[in-house]
Amino acid sequence: MIDVKHLTKWYGRVLAVDNISFEVAKGSVVGFLGPNGAGKSTTLKIMTCYMPPTRGSVTVDGLDVLSDSLEVRRRIGYMPESVPLYPEMRVGEYLRFRASLRDIPAKEQSAAVQRVGKRCWLSEPEDMTRRRLGDLSRGYKQRVGLAEVLLHDPPVLVLDEPTIGLDPGQIRAMRALITELGEDHTVILSSHILAEVEQTCSQIVIIQGGRLVAQGTPNELRQRVVGQGKVIAEIRGAESKQIAGAAGTLDNAARVDHSDHNGWTRLEVTTRGETDIRGDLYKLAHNNGWELRELRRATGSLEDFFVQVTYEQSMQQAG
Repeated sequence: MIDVKHLTKWYGRVLAVDNISFEVAKGSVVGFLGPNGAGKSTTLKIMTCYMPPTRGSVTVDGLDVLSDSLEVRRRIGYMPESVPLYPEMRVGEYLRFRASLRDIPAKEQSAAVQRVGKRCWLSEPEDMTRRRLGDLSRGYKQRVGLAEVLLHDPPVLVLDEPTIGLDPGQIRAMRALITELGEDHTVILSSHILAEVEQTCSQIVIIQGGRLVAQGTPNELRQRVVGQGKVIAEIRGAESKQIAGAAGTLDNAARVDHSDHNGWTRLEVTTRGETDIRGDLYKLAHNNGWELRELRRATGSLEDFFVQVTYEQSMQQAG
């Protein structure tokens, strides 16, 4: 659905996007991640025809963002981080105005406004369509922004920080809505909330310093966290120092940290490489007659991977 090839963007002497390439399959929900200044917003603006690239190309549904700009815009709904609204207009009035700009026939505009108002919680439990945009909270402005991009039911949705300003209940509802939208649309979601991305996205693209540093499913990226493995165990039946000392004698146990939890010794055993020593810990507890109530292998998180790859890239660029 979206094909980015060798995309490069210069702002004078500043290189914002550096030769990145990736694809977004039809019907997928893709998380687009990167620290501040990584080039995310620039890439999204090029993708949505707000600015041209310096080099490279972007196609949406086979249409080039430069030569087929109007057709690309008809296929995209773009919600920027700061939603541009007219504060003196009322919600319903604004949505009907935007519907007319989207070439939605006049006789269909009211139905379209009602449809998106209901889907984005603007009509229930309280009807907000008669409220002035300037009087709305940040969360309601986000809802209006999302409603506007859904008016013409585009096949591609580009959402930049869609949950900013929402309360916890609204954030949960927004995540559910994005997942639902992914059934009928191709969605690109840019967010700083990694838990949000893990719960809603099937693919993730990470950029840093304008360069593509990683892409894959959340599970694939978590498995790529570089570092030593770690096993967590809770054992009782002897003093903590004795249990920790015995665990430290196991082959491939590089380090053992321990603490007391209401009579149980909690072990965090760092292993050499990715060695799995859960079997050895079980045998240790069994042979000594100790009780064992927890034994698991700690896994890397998406946050660990994000910090790792962006830090490594920043070090390479600094060096």
